[in-house]
Amino acid sequence: MLYRVPLVFTPQPEGGFTVTSPVLPALITEGETLEEAHANAQDAFAAVAELYADQGRTLPSVISVHSRGEIVWSEALMVST
Repeated sequence: MLYRVPLVFTPQPEGGFTVTSPVLPALITEGETLEEAHANAQDAFAAVAELYADQGRTLPSVISVHSRGEIVWSEALMVST
């Protein structure tokens, strides 16, 4: 299944980023860099999806991309070096 999950990357005073999602309160992770934080967010999402399944809950329908033929709009973090 494909999901479109809004993520918030909050810079921390000591460095790095905390990642949360306004639609999945259980999704909380961090990373030293944006790249690490984004990778950790993917792992955190997998853990949240597993938690929901274990609890017999469904993920919010607003994040589901229902059809493989559907056009998907997404924003992505891109870093230029």
